[in-house]
Amino acid sequence: MAAKDSSPVVRLRDVTKAYGTGAAKAQVLRGVSFDIDKGELIALVGQSGSGKSTLLNIIGGLDRPDAGEVEVMGIDTQKASDRTLAELRNRKMGFVFQAFNLLDHLNVLQNVTLPSSFSQQTKHSEIDDRGREALRKVGLSDFAHRKPGELSGGQKQRVAIARALFGSPELLLCDEPTGNLDSDTGREVIDFFRELNAKDGVTLLIVTHERRISSVAKRVIAMRDGMLVETTDEALAVAGNGGPHA
Repeated sequence: MAAKDSSPVVRLRDVTKAYGTGAAKAQVLRGVSFDIDKGELIALVGQSGSGKSTLLNIIGGLDRPDAGEVEVMGIDTQKASDRTLAELRNRKMGFVFQAFNLLDHLNVLQNVTLPSSFSQQTKHSEIDDRGREALRKVGLSDFAHRKPGELSGGQKQRVAIARALFGSPELLLCDEPTGNLDSDTGREVIDFFRELNAKDGVTLLIVTHERRISSVAKRVIAMRDGMLVETTDEALAVAGNGGPHA
């Protein structure tokens, strides 16, 4: 287990978020506060609509809260410019989504190196080398020139993970990463996340309905009606008393 840093990777205090106005206004987050320390592997569970994905997007700087404090690796995301947030996402964070989000007209290596389009790097050889190293980590070294349409669902998710790892992130944010995978492939992805955390010290926050992810997490946090249930025992109860769905 990685040693704790004195400063949390993520710090949230009284974060609120609502969508809509008037009678249609929906309060999604209600005063959420918690820290994520360096080297943690956290499963964030809860019923659909409980605010999990909204919280993930706010931590990743893809959305902004209505009120509260959000610090990611020492940066106050409320006060940061769009450029600063973009640099934070590109250099220190990785994202993995349920839908893979691969571009069909690009080959696997081009999909993995896509984040370089948003950076100042100009050495194509260096970019390709880093992309191939990311593919090696997920066991797809021989698939660099294939198109996404030639891959299985599990292979597509591995490409998405390789893309997330391209920038050597300190924090990996995952939204239902096994949701489109069969049981065996999902288990392989879970094992990879656990190895990435244990060997490389990457901090992971995984939104999931998958009980197996909860079982390997170092901490389980549940959401209910936009609020957190912070103790592991209570969180597991919210996740379904050991069942497959939150």
